[in-house]
Amino acid sequence: MAIAATISLPITSPTRRHVSLLRPSSSSTTTQCILATPQRTLKYPNSRIVASSSSMSIDAPVKTSTFSFLDRKESGFLHFAKYHGLGNDFVLIDNRDSSEPKITAEKAVQLCDRNFGVGADGVIFVLPGINGTDYTMRIFNSDGSEPEMCGNGVRCFAKFVSQLENLHGRHSFTVHTGAGLIVPEIVEDGNVRVDMGEPILKSSDVPTTLPANKDGAVVKAELDVDEVTWNVTCVSMGNPHCITFSNKESQNLVVDELKLAEIGPKFENHKVFPARTNTEFVQILSNSHLKMRVWERGAGATLACGTGACATVVAAVLEGRAGRNCTVDLPGGPLQIEWREEDNHIYMTGSADLVFYGSLPL
Repeated sequence: MAIAATISLPITSPTRRHVSLLRPSSSSTTTQCILATPQRTLKYPNSRIVASSSSMSIDAPVKTSTFSFLDRKESGFLHFAKYHGLGNDFVLIDNRDSSEPKITAEKAVQLCDRNFGVGADGVIFVLPGINGTDYTMRIFNSDGSEPEMCGNGVRCFAKFVSQLENLHGRHSFTVHTGAGLIVPEIVEDGNVRVDMGEPILKSSDVPTTLPANKDGAVVKAELDVDEVTWNVTCVSMGNPHCITFSNKESQNLVVDELKLAEIGPKFENHKVFPARTNTEFVQILSNSHLKMRVWERGAGATLACGTGACATVVAAVLEGRAGRNCTVDLPGGPLQIEWREEDNHIYMTGSADLVFYGSLPL
């Protein structure tokens, strides 16, 4: 599928760099967009690019250009914004005028393709709220499956809503998700703090068929994967997670040494997880500092997973490995996770950043 797109990058430098566009002949399938300084070539099939900077890093977007772009209503075109939460990237779509997503799961798979589409770990829709909430969040993974929730995605969702609604300062709103009510809050430093609710520990509700071994939960249970016996704890944050800190060969994992692409799918599709599972491989650095790599159900290895970081801290507490307030280092950066004893809720704080705006024909 060739995607014709208009892409606008936010300004990150006071110096505007102009774009020279070379239009293809009728037999050509690609357009070259060359930024004058420094020299760089970008290739998009049948596309036209509007760029304001040579860098893809983001400062706060210019307000006037943001809203004029997102307010476009041309028929036959899909306008979107691309955000990332610690490198876990998403296409965000303003779907407030309809309770059904504007595109199908199959189209989302095409958009997420990093060679022939926009490139993302998932597509997120901002829909009207239900059951008294301000908004509803739905997401299609890069494989077309629909997860209950996504921690990094909900932070990107919150930042996108703030752009759409022109909200300023500290503010929060309620979001209906497949995992229940989620309450994100934009804090003073621009990060997003999210009340992720209570963890689900009952084994049948995670779900897993592993037998419960601690007050109805699966904690540090043995699981054979790829001829290795792993110690796993199972937690749901509205979506299933299997967390491991050790196996019979290593009592303290060194996560950078893992061959994630080989072992991850075997956990995800293991028979003891009827809904498949996300899997977190965790290294203990201190009582309040963890290092994590993740294999996400439906997306594979990603740079970050917010619900996974939350589930990891719960598992670390249950196994007596860490305290309730931890920094979790992921390949894309850190998240601050707190599991409060007084209300049993988990609070996640981290960044969410705009990458670019774009539009493409439906």
